[in-house]
Amino acid sequence: MTVVVHPHNEQEEKVLLAFLNSLNYEYSSEQPEVELTAQQQQEILAREQKLKDGTTTTRSWDDIKKDFDNVYH
Repeated sequence: MTVVVHPHNEQEEKVLLAFLNSLNYEYSSEQPEVELTAQQQQEILAREQKLKDGTTTTRSWDDIKKDFDNVYH
């Protein structure tokens, strides 16, 4: 049997998982492939705001590659 549930927020997800765990149900859930730190989340939000404000600056390709190296190595 397959049941798909789309919780509306993190609290609903926690309650659902607690319920399933309390009854010892076996289940699987999709987890994000990459979890961002709070600092990374803030940087993304700041860059998004700069884009909306039209104040973005360009970054060198080498700088971008360094960011990827930090994530994947």
